[in-house]
Amino acid sequence: MRSVRILLVLAATLVAAGAQPAYPNLEYAPADPAGSNGHKLDLYIPAGATGSLPVVIWTGGSAWRSDGGKNSAGPIAAQLNPAGYAVAGVSIRSSSQVKFPGQLHDIKAAIRWLRANAAQYHLDPARIAIMGDSSGGWTTAMAAVTGDVPELEGTVGSSGQSSVVQAAVAFYPPTNFLAMDAWALRKCGAGAFCHDAADSPESMLVGCAIQTCPEKVKAASPLSYISAADPPILILHGDSDPLVPHNQGEQLYMALNKACKDAILITLPKAGHGPVVGFLTSDSTREAATMRSTSAAGCAVTNPVPYTPSWKTITDFLDRTLRR
Repeated sequence: MRSVRILLVLAATLVAAGAQPAYPNLEYAPADPAGSNGHKLDLYIPAGATGSLPVVIWTGGSAWRSDGGKNSAGPIAAQLNPAGYAVAGVSIRSSSQVKFPGQLHDIKAAIRWLRANAAQYHLDPARIAIMGDSSGGWTTAMAAVTGDVPELEGTVGSSGQSSVVQAAVAFYPPTNFLAMDAWALRKCGAGAFCHDAADSPESMLVGCAIQTCPEKVKAASPLSYISAADPPILILHGDSDPLVPHNQGEQLYMALNKACKDAILITLPKAGHGPVVGFLTSDSTREAATMRSTSAAGCAVTNPVPYTPSWKTITDFLDRTLRR
């Protein structure tokens, strides 16, 4: 499908001009199925680093079609390593390899593995953030709002460690599959992608045409799990996104707002479906962007204000939430 090809091209764009992992292809769980890559991670360590490093997990999007989410971590590490962050590029299984909640079980297994092996790689197990785009943004949001929920931990990899993260950055995440076509820029079927179709990425993820199995779809929505335990979340979404409507990121922000959680929504009116680097560096993509926020302190809310996102936006958020 054309839309899926676009996603894969965007993911490939991120691979270029990135850092090289210090520890490639580390297995955080046995391959399943055999020979697949969904249980591997690449670890990028800042040059000359000493002490215990805060960690940012990156998992790239592919409409859940690929088990190569770690492969787009290089450009992320190239920006975050100099700021003092280790970066773990993490792959999870595709929708052809496992249905939901397998993908959530995978990312939680990777988080537990990083904590269990923190001393070996000089990582700080108390300072772990997660970041991803598109379906990787969904993975990010799901991991952020389901930390240590026993029924969602799964049995992938090792146990005995927490799957909680201390911060999350979600780029254009799908969050409410049932509303995607309703808020799409172009009407489904009129030359545009149909999320409600039985062969859509969302339907393939949950194993049924999404409008026919609302309970399964609800279980795959981060909106279903927001609680007092959730970490601060930064959301960036393009208002011109042709694949994941801006309303998806906004719904996550509004749910966090209603729950009086720490959250930031950066809206880019001219931005489409990525790429991440453009959201943070391209003047044309960032034109007329705004930021609004909600806070757990008194349930305070700020109205949208003009704001130009950059890599400093990301590092400042991480520094603040990980209490560097």
